[in-house]
Amino acid sequence: MFHWLRDRRRAEARKRPFPPEWGSFVRANVAHYCLLDDAERAELHATMQVFLQEKHWEGCGGLDLTDEIRVTIAAEACLLQLGLPHDYYRNVESILVYPSTVIPPEYHPGVFENVSGPVTDSVPILGQAFSRGPVILVWDAVLHGARHPEQGHNVVYHEFAHKLDMLDGAADGTPPLADRDQFAEWVAVCSHEFLRLRGLAEKGHKTFLDAYGAANEAEFFAVTTEEFFDRPLALKKHSPALYRVLSAYYRQDPAGRADRTCPLNE
Repeated sequence: MFHWLRDRRRAEARKRPFPPEWGSFVRANVAHYCLLDDAERAELHATMQVFLQEKHWEGCGGLDLTDEIRVTIAAEACLLQLGLPHDYYRNVESILVYPSTVIPPEYHPGVFENVSGPVTDSVPILGQAFSRGPVILVWDAVLHGARHPEQGHNVVYHEFAHKLDMLDGAADGTPPLADRDQFAEWVAVCSHEFLRLRGLAEKGHKTFLDAYGAANEAEFFAVTTEEFFDRPLALKKHSPALYRVLSAYYRQDPAGRADRTCPLNE
């Protein structure tokens, strides 16, 4: 009965007209949005309606949580799922948004909680994702990353990639994959590229991927997700194999979209 009611509410939300002011926020703030075709944009709108309805949103540190903030975050989080079979980030219940860089309160896992995500001590952050907890985001970093994809840093893509990674119960840099063949190729390609990045970073060499991705496999997946959506042509040139496995996982081709003109600006 619960699932029937939930699915009915979701179906109703997906059919709801997308508010024009929401469209204005997404066009102004999310650079990738204008490159979507009509079908992709319609699916994004429908997914956002459910996402915005189901998640608990909280402004922290004095932030006035506006529709612009919620819609901008939802658009980028849902973009990652555009080609995936998904359940609207079932492992995300709450999204906490701060105005600028913060030191979050110390996180205390529950007595019976098995923490498997990249949980760190309380240090200044731009974003953070907990295995069985909220996503924390900093609004000024969200807005800057959304408007400037050429820089290859997007905190929403990064933190929600962690939540996709955690769907199988472990933040290990390997999200749930379709089959054994896809898993085998993923492991071969990502292991090679991760070790390549780590080797260059340890020697102090300049790297295409953010050296933070060399910290562990979970951060590598999050960092490569940022590049996949923000600078797909450059990532494809850097490592065609890495681009290929990410494209197969996300079921999207951002490099193909990059050649499109933006119909929203015509």
